[in-house]
Amino acid sequence: MLLRWANVIVHRSRIVLALGVIATIAAAAYGLGVFGALGQGGFDDKNTDSAKELVQEQAAFGNVGIDLIAIYRSNTLTVSDPAFRAEVDRTLAGIPKGTTTSVATYWQTHDPSMVSTDEHATTVLISLVGKDQATMSDNNDLVMPKLESADLQTDIAGPWAVYRGVNVTVKSDLERAELLSSPLVILLSLLIFGSVVAALMPMAVGAVSVLGSLAIVRLLTSFTEVSVFSINVITLLGTGLAIDYALFMISRYREELGKLPLDDPDAPAKAIRTTLQTAGRTVMFSGFTVAAAMSSLLIFPQNFLRSLGYGGVAAVLIAVVAAVTVLPALLFALGRRVDAGRLPWRRHRAVSVGSDHGAWARLAHAVMAKPVVVMVVIIGALLAVASPFLGVKWGSVDYRVLPPDNSAHVAAVKLNTEFGQEQSSANLLVETKDQSAIAAYTAAVKKVPGILDVRPIVTPAETEKAGASVLRASWAGNSQTEYSQNIVKEIRAVPGPGGGHVLVGGLSAATVDLVGSLRHHLPWMAGIIILVMLVLLFLAFGSVVLPVKAVLMNLLSISASFGAITWIFADGHLQGFLHYTSSGFLDATQPIFMLAILVGLSMDYEVFLLSRVREQWDATHDNTGSVAVGVQKTGQIITSAALLLAVVIGAFSTSGVVFMKMIGVGMLVALLVDATIVRALLVPATMKLLGSWNWYAPGPMKRFWERYGVKEG
Repeated sequence: MLLRWANVIVHRSRIVLALGVIATIAAAAYGLGVFGALGQGGFDDKNTDSAKELVQEQAAFGNVGIDLIAIYRSNTLTVSDPAFRAEVDRTLAGIPKGTTTSVATYWQTHDPSMVSTDEHATTVLISLVGKDQATMSDNNDLVMPKLESADLQTDIAGPWAVYRGVNVTVKSDLERAELLSSPLVILLSLLIFGSVVAALMPMAVGAVSVLGSLAIVRLLTSFTEVSVFSINVITLLGTGLAIDYALFMISRYREELGKLPLDDPDAPAKAIRTTLQTAGRTVMFSGFTVAAAMSSLLIFPQNFLRSLGYGGVAAVLIAVVAAVTVLPALLFALGRRVDAGRLPWRRHRAVSVGSDHGAWARLAHAVMAKPVVVMVVIIGALLAVASPFLGVKWGSVDYRVLPPDNSAHVAAVKLNTEFGQEQSSANLLVETKDQSAIAAYTAAVKKVPGILDVRPIVTPAETEKAGASVLRASWAGNSQTEYSQNIVKEIRAVPGPGGGHVLVGGLSAATVDLVGSLRHHLPWMAGIIILVMLVLLFLAFGSVVLPVKAVLMNLLSISASFGAITWIFADGHLQGFLHYTSSGFLDATQPIFMLAILVGLSMDYEVFLLSRVREQWDATHDNTGSVAVGVQKTGQIITSAALLLAVVIGAFSTSGVVFMKMIGVGMLVALLVDATIVRALLVPATMKLLGSWNWYAPGPMKRFWERYGVKEG
């Protein structure tokens, strides 16, 4: 197949290029309009108690949850002064009609917790209209600007203020990350390739990948809700993998071109055919494995994770298509001019065709001389780095993911310091209108250790009409702590009236359900990834041993990454250096996202290395020599690819949003460990010990691969 496609490239390169340019322009025109069609991205599983509680609560009473908390302060007036109340009432009158279900002030509720300890500030509790997050987001955008008072100092806290702050910050951080990474990628590409033309190609392929992915995601929004966070993974994977694949293809093309006489007019055609059948095959298998890893996110019910899956699969597939269509057509059209614009110190040096006995091969031989020692030391070190993950605590997004100077973070701190002790709450949907039964259940919940108060938040008349009531239980502490999650579990253990089931919702309950849902679906995700990896790697290499080894190697490097982010972000180390505030836990969704990407990226380098080893094994059947040559041929390329991708990923670590910073740092650790320690040291050591068993497959499977496997050449 690839040989036939190579012949199309050779004979129709201008047509392929023209179609590629037209498709890219069309994708840009259509795809750049995606931003208006993207949603916030939900973290809820509709089958959990917290999600059901919210649905039934809204159906019976409208939204009674607290979405925004406006804090009004005067340096001269107290809350009891008529002028203070008049200004608050005047401000709240500007809220657009139909955007809120409730706007509660102290003068309505007479709740002393709504007045600051110095009596110069008060809170206003606001509930938004909306049966889904998209509607609530739209209403939030209408309400928040109207809450600003002309005469009183105004701060806005609450979950929707945090969501808005995250979206705005992430957008600006992505723009900054691109501005930081793009010049560095071009500069490093210049140093790696030594010529201007070759250096610009990876960024060109990356641009095609990103624009094409945006078009696919916009098309998907016509059929399903897609989160704005899908753009994050498109930027990361679309740019990063396109650069990787372009580097693999260009390096192999230059290597093959360098083997041929300068006066051979067919040299570009021969080089393209070999490149597509070798590096092109590797890129396709790598793309399929990364896409399979990203598609595993689609099994999760959370729209946030599903959206990351949509964006990731789109980015990977477009990167592969661009790398095996537009890029080889461009390489063939350029011929030997791919090295045009060579840097001054490279002008008088011939393009290297790659030695089989360089520094990387010597390193591989040194490792294979003492494979057991190398394995014990490296595996021990990686397990030590991974060990903090054993004690990880889980939570979800709150105001601490934002920079300390963000308005929503500032407001939350004021709320927690000026109005007494920080409190959390849960909404309890009791499906009965019997007031005595509700009172008995309320008394039982009050006995749960740590509960400060349990009170109804709907009137008896509303309870009589709906046949249900909503209670709000409150306790001291942040909603995302392990303590708060345990209180939710204890509340749920209290039998409802008549022994019935009471639905418990709210931020803490949603976090308990989120963690539970992720734990339930995670084994399925792992099973899908492992099965696909084993099948694809068997088809690529005809071995049942190498795929299992590859999975174990991935597990080691990913575990080390998770240990590092636990030590840094959950345990609170390096806070000053990285400019963040630790929450004491990890956001439960982000390691799932990281797992999918890191499995794919690890397989990316595994496939590239093993392809060259298998190519040499088929020619010589010398295991030690094949491994050494494979490491020699790919060592510099994998290191260069990892360096370029590290720049793209590392730019995410500059984000002001903690979970974006965590993704950047965690993936950077995994990438560098995988591309250096694992590929250059651990893989040669294990392959030396396995010897010819590296290529073992049972007879029927071996015959199947000989007939249907996808081989080099």
